Amino acid sequence: MVGATGAVGRDLRRLLELRDFPCDDVVLVASERSAGAMLGFRGRDHEVRALTAPDVFDGVDLALFSAGGSTSREYAPRAVAAGALVVDNSSAWRMDPDVPLVVSEVNPDALEQVRAKGIVANPNCTTMTAMLPLKALHDAFGLLGFTATSLQAAGGAGQKGMDELLAQVPPLLREPDLLRTDGAAAAKLVEHAVHHDTLAFNVVPLLGTLADDGYTDEERKLVNESRKILSLPDLVVTPTCIRVPVMVGHAIAVRATFEDPVNAANAVSSMEGFPGMVLEPAPTPLGWAGRDEVAVGRIRGDLFDPHVLNFFVVGDNLLKGAALNTVQLAELLLARGLIRTR
Repeated sequence: MVGATGAVGRDLRRLLELRDFPCDDVVLVASERSAGAMLGFRGRDHEVRALTAPDVFDGVDLALFSAGGSTSREYAPRAVAAGALVVDNSSAWRMDPDVPLVVSEVNPDALEQVRAKGIVANPNCTTMTAMLPLKALHDAFGLLGFTATSLQAAGGAGQKGMDELLAQVPPLLREPDLLRTDGAAAAKLVEHAVHHDTLAFNVVPLLGTLADDGYTDEERKLVNESRKILSLPDLVVTPTCIRVPVMVGHAIAVRATFEDPVNAANAVSSMEGFPGMVLEPAPTPLGWAGRDEVAVGRIRGDLFDPHVLNFFVVGDNLLKGAALNTVQLAELLLARGLIRTR
């Protein structure tokens, strides 16, 4: 497990234990700074090993990576060369044509492609949340495109994103009048480095690296990954990604267009019972933080176009958006005989 000491790594360890994933031993791996720390797994402590150790992948059958794109680009091929199969949670391999990009409930058959490069990619947490309802609706009505406005939690930037939000709250709470009368002055009372602007008591409509066309890399992920996962290369996607002062849990307001007419009643029928997804009148990120399922609500036919459906979907970005899907992919790889144990 690479990135074992991070926010997603903690959830990976917990889920592997909770779901009783079969393994004889575990190797917990992190940066040299964290090497030597002791972490618990299945009732005993394990010493964290440095990723740079030359033998760190020796004897490993399965490597779960959650340590950032540059780390995965460099070390995932080393793990494969040592004989491991890699499930990667970064953006490094998602758009590689030889690497399957998989949501466990949506396109599990794509895992068979893992033989090409030995790596499976986990989608971006925002894409992941939207894919479950969109897959169910696509199968029923034929998806042509969607507009997505994502409201993404501070935890999407990892532990440092959550820490920055928490650090901003106390100074601003001490100046409630300033928050009302001079917000710009209030924002200057705190520092921000992870998010593009002060996040506490605010929303930040710039998330990711801005490109010349005005879209960010986070927004481009939603376009490109959706097309790949759903095998719809011409899918029309209009994304806007916004950071909101929520600790954990992404939410997306979706306006989806279909080939066939759709209304709230038949949309609900098509989504009921879809694995990993539940329906709720008005789900919130806080209400679904710490829960495995994606929740869909505010399901409405469009006021003017009978081929359009509007809905709101939320999901825990550290669970289904990251750690849970990683573990589910590992379970599927094992069940399909794709992990060559020694």
